[in-house]
This record gives sequence, structure tokens and C-alpha cells, in this order.
Amino acid sequence: MSTGIGNTRHRPILRIAKAIGVVVLLVSTLFPFYWMLSTAVDPRPLARGANLLPSGFTLEHFRYVLVDAGFLRYIQNSAVIALGTVVISAAVSLFAAVAVARFRFRLRTQVLILVLLVQMVPLEALVIPLFLQARNLQMLNSVWGLIVVYLAFSLPFAIWNLRGFVAAVPKELEEAAYVDGAGWFRMFRSILLPLVAPGLVATSVFSFITAWNEFIFALTFMQESQKYTVGVGLRTFFTQNTANWGAVMAASTLIALPVVLFFVLVQRNLASGLTQGAVKG
Repeated sequence: MSTGIGNTRHRPILRIAKAIGVVVLLVSTLFPFYWMLSTAVDPRPLARGANLLPSGFTLEHFRYVLVDAGFLRYIQNSAVIALGTVVISAAVSLFAAVAVARFRFRLRTQVLILVLLVQMVPLEALVIPLFLQARNLQMLNSVWGLIVVYLAFSLPFAIWNLRGFVAAVPKELEEAAYVDGAGWFRMFRSILLPLVAPGLVATSVFSFITAWNEFIFALTFMQESQKYTVGVGLRTFFTQNTANWGAVMAASTLIALPVVLFFVLVQRNLASGLTQGAVKG
């Protein structure tokens, strides 16, 4: 009885501790975003100092970024590259996952290990080799050149994640579709694709973030300012001795918004996609 009473007495303390922990976690996570947004609308960002509240409200920094600085062009370039990476990566990784999960072929295990090893190589170590290869293939300063590079980094995770989803689909469902007279593509469209859709969403989010936020390869491959992505375009607001912090924060807000919106649209399937792909297979 005393043990039960002691546990009951400690429950409010545990709840309060958990609530404090959640508040601290939320504040530490959301504060950088708040500081970025509040600085973007502050008329005097350089004089703000350590003040938590902005000195006023203005959209002049956003107008300067979109109109005067031409940042909208960089957003369009990144959107084309990111969406191209997402679409191609989703298609290639899905068919590759079906191949490694459903078919048995020679060196199958070795292929899977090689695919996984790609993720273990630091990006910085591949800049020069990929730059030389892209130059030889005349793919420098090209949207397709960046898309191919981003595909190389997003496909390993996508294939491994979708492989678990494909392997979790009972073969009996496919066999039943064949018995009913469906061809492979009909079975794929009506049975396999809907069941692996959560995993496809999770891999699409990863591919989109990889292509949208990447900086090193975009800076190395793109040699004309007209073809800069948002990461490289953000660098134009920094000078040798100072930075236009109002424009920097406004541009950073514009960069963050597509990722947040994309996450909100697919968040229902994202959690299940990551967990199911990790435990099944």
C-alpha cells in the first residue's frame, strides 16, 4: 500500500517534469525559427542586439529579396531541381526496391551492400571527382547535372527504405491478381503501389530536402548566377566585411517555407513510412 501511495504522490511531479522538458525542447527547437522570422520583419535588424522583440514590422526585406535581388529566380531553379529529383528518385527507387525484394539474381547481396556504402562516403570527398566527371560529360552549369548528383545521394536511402515495404507485401496478393487475369503493370498499379505509398512519401521528403538545401555541389557545378539555387543565392547577401541581415533572414524564411509546407502536406504518411520501412523486410 505504501508503495502505491508513494507512486501516486510522485505522478504529479513526473508530469510537471515532462511538461517542463517538452517546453524546453519546443523553445530550443522553435526559437531559431522565431529569431529568423522576427529579424526578417524588423525595420532595423542591425540595431536589434539581444532584444527578443523586433523594433517594428516591415515587409521591405522581403520586397528587396524578391524584387531587387531577384531571389525568386533562385527559388524557381531550386524548385525545378528538387521536384525533378523527387520524381525521378521515387520512380527509380521503387522499381529498384521491387527488383531486390522480389527477384533473386547473382550478386544480389553485394549490390545491396554497395548501395548502402554510398551513404557512408562524405559529400566533401566526392566534390572534386564528381566535378571532373561532370566536366567531361559537359554537365557543368546544368540543371540535369545537379539532378543526377542529388539522385546519387538520395537513391540509397530510398531503395533500402522501400525494399522493406515491398518485402512486407504478401506475395499471395500478387498471385491472386495474376489469377484474376491482371498483368504485372496492372498488379503493380492496383496492389503494390498503394501499399508502399507511405514509404514513397518518406523517401520523397528525404529527396526533396536533400536537393533543396544542398549547397556545396550547387556552388561548384553552377557557374552562372542566373542558375544559382537558393543556398548559393543566399550567399550573395554576404559581403567581405558585413551582411544584410534583414535580407538574409527574409531569404532564409523563403527557403524554409517550402520545406515546412511540403512536410505538413505529407506528415500523416511520413511517420508510418519511416517506422514501417525500418522494421519490415
